[in-house]
Amino acid sequence: MKAVVVQTFGTPDGMAVVDVPAPEPGPGQVAIAVEATGVGGVDAVIRRGTLGGYGFSPGHILGSEVAGTVTGVGAEVDPSWIGERVWAFTGTGGGYVEQAVAAVADLERIPAGLTNEAAVALGNSGSVAHFALRHAHFTPGESVLIRGAAGSIGLLAVQLAAQAGSEAIAVTTSSPERGLRLRELGATHVLDRSGSGDGPATYDVILDVVAGPDLPAFIPRLSPNGRLVLLGVIAGLPPADLSSHLMQSFQRSLSLATFSLDTISRPARALVRRDQFAAAARGELHPVVHDILPLDEAAKAHEQMDAGQVFGRIVLTP
Repeated sequence: MKAVVVQTFGTPDGMAVVDVPAPEPGPGQVAIAVEATGVGGVDAVIRRGTLGGYGFSPGHILGSEVAGTVTGVGAEVDPSWIGERVWAFTGTGGGYVEQAVAAVADLERIPAGLTNEAAVALGNSGSVAHFALRHAHFTPGESVLIRGAAGSIGLLAVQLAAQAGSEAIAVTTSSPERGLRLRELGATHVLDRSGSGDGPATYDVILDVVAGPDLPAFIPRLSPNGRLVLLGVIAGLPPADLSSHLMQSFQRSLSLATFSLDTISRPARALVRRDQFAAAARGELHPVVHDILPLDEAAKAHEQMDAGQVFGRIVLTP
């Protein structure tokens, strides 16, 4: 089968389409004929080599979430899964393929009215946005700033914050056109990437998918008792002196935290994902698919991500 691997970490031209044996489902796993694969920010971070210390090596198959049809099951798995249309989490890799395997505990049936492409734009991102707001102890009436709001996590965080009763939802983005689209999804204030714009001076909660060298500049944008939750490192790791910037605001009782779905139990994730899939099928939640490209053009998808051209999520199809 075809798979996209990272032969050399760095730029997208280090990616290659190769032939590999189709995987067989092990105990507790299913095999899936992939019909859609989400291209996530973490894929780009891994491909660039930012997470080189976490055991990723040349030949790594990218991709963490797929949608398709179950074609086989391993030991200890109910055979009634065969033929079901499902979303699946494949871990930190294994998704840029024609056939994938996933643990049955990491599957979710896709309801009628929700496309495979929308499912992979919503699956992990919606859960991250939901639990990140909870991790930040967000309450109705508070203000929220979402840094990097044009990605799939940010777009869903905007919608969830609006539905939860946020007083003000500011977003950082790269253009007025994107800002207009974000307003349509619930944003009330649009800022540029530096945080300048028409929003409040400070915020109760900041959700940050970007990180990078500019992260310290957003610590003063927290209100007293404000909470900044770091969800990703799209722009690279924060500077080593980040803690000193936090300590400069010691008397304002600010908090900085990281958040990963790995700290949320599978049953809790599944419950939220099921509810969000149902909401999207009813038209109450809106995952955004930027483009649909063939699997062979995965490097092109990463080029667009590196250039900051993606609004929502690019989806690959075999």
